[in-house]
Amino acid sequence: MKKILFLVCFILILSCSSDDGERNTFLPNVSFNFQINLNLPEYVNLRVPGGIFVDRTAGRGIKGVIIYNQNDQQFFAYELSDPNLDPNLECSTLSGTGTRFSSTCDGKENIYDVAAFGQQIKGEGGFPLLGYRAVKEGNTVFVSN
Repeated sequence: MKKILFLVCFILILSCSSDDGERNTFLPNVSFNFQINLNLPEYVNLRVPGGIFVDRTAGRGIKGVIIYNQNDQQFFAYELSDPNLDPNLECSTLSGTGTRFSSTCDGKENIYDVAAFGQQIKGEGGFPLLGYRAVKEGNTVFVSN
């Protein structure tokens, strides 16, 4: 009986898999930590649901960070580099209109929607935007990786 129980436990352990998903080999892992005071005038767009701010400050992400206010309590932050391109390419920096951000390299366009959790809505590659941690406490948003 003990052998059967051991065998069942062993099979269960082996059948478990990680749900981390496929690792994006284009974007390196960078460490950073910063905060945004929503009372400051440069962040006026982030004070309302649907507001977006693009932070291109050196040391924040690879090429910068997109910060999105979903509902005034929940904020999301994404990398400003196209996740399906080499970040060393100049054309891999995303530019945005509304909640959609895109890049165009070699005539091919990739489009992502930050309101749809950074999902790719057009183009090749299939990786969504690289997400970072964003937490609102009072009038401050803490962003980190």
